[in-house]
Amino acid sequence: MSDYGEWPLKRLMTEVVGSGTKSAEDMTREQATEAMERILDDEPDPTTLGAFWLANRWKHNTGEELAAYVDAMADRVETGVPDVDPVDCGANYDGKERTAILGVAAGVVAAAAGTPVVVHSGDRVPTQKNDAYKHVLDELGVRTVLRPAKSAAMVEETGFGFYYQPAFNPAVDDLFDRRDQMGVRTFINTVETLANPAGASVHLGSFYHLSFAKKVVETFERSEAHSLDRVIMFQGMEGYDDIRPGYTKFAEWTEAEGLASDEIETAAYGMDFETDDLSVEDVAGDSARLTREVLTGDRTDHWHDAVALNAAVRIYAGGNVDTLDAGLDAARTAIDNGSAAAVLENLRGF
Repeated sequence: MSDYGEWPLKRLMTEVVGSGTKSAEDMTREQATEAMERILDDEPDPTTLGAFWLANRWKHNTGEELAAYVDAMADRVETGVPDVDPVDCGANYDGKERTAILGVAAGVVAAAAGTPVVVHSGDRVPTQKNDAYKHVLDELGVRTVLRPAKSAAMVEETGFGFYYQPAFNPAVDDLFDRRDQMGVRTFINTVETLANPAGASVHLGSFYHLSFAKKVVETFERSEAHSLDRVIMFQGMEGYDDIRPGYTKFAEWTEAEGLASDEIETAAYGMDFETDDLSVEDVAGDSARLTREVLTGDRTDHWHDAVALNAAVRIYAGGNVDTLDAGLDAARTAIDNGSAAAVLENLRGF
């Protein structure tokens, strides 16, 4: 206890964040850092912790507060940095329940096209506890319970890597029961996706509203633990990092140019169908089956188009091409020439 400062969560609730959505004040970086350290140490009373999480949800966190949370978490994250610089894909850990997870197939295709990709998730994370990256990879027969160094080796050998939250971020994983009792998402659901266990210089994520993309960019700008060159964000299906069909927003931040946003029509890139066309009954099982069918060339329908466009975004994010059109060409080539199927086989044999 003597290692902490003067701001236990109960005092923060009483004097700073707990007075309501309109009158609550923002925390200083020092206050937010101390709060996160106490949370990760399981120091607060469970009632106080729940109240603090709700107060943060109601008042909305600033980029400075989120950066403090991210940096306090980063002190406890065990990284596994590969000898290549991958695109870090930070999808919501609590998963999807209606539409297929396309990121495994898209990441494998991008890897086959020369852009290394890493993904990370936990296992049935609250609040939704739905299927995430781990569960699709499990269905494909790819190892997922790996130490970070082994995940880095996977990236080096195949171009695609999976990082398992209990292995690289055990302090957050230990909050499972507390989070499960909340019944709603908290800021932990945001910051865990920003862990960046591979030390990548590019982050790819998704948002429901453009304001969230701006908040993520601000978080990375203010973070002392992470130094990124590029952040790519888009409107994703179910908040996941699968691009939503139709008219969708796309945001890009670079250290040199700052943040720019645009709108794209996915039909212009071959994704001429609706979100309902990407619905499945068994998210993990069907996503794995569709991944195999697209990568082996057994499907040339809308699933192929959706995977190709999502791969194109990853190839573009990695800087190997200058436009989404060029990324799409590279993705389709990687599927058509069998390179993507070969990466999947290498993953299964890793």
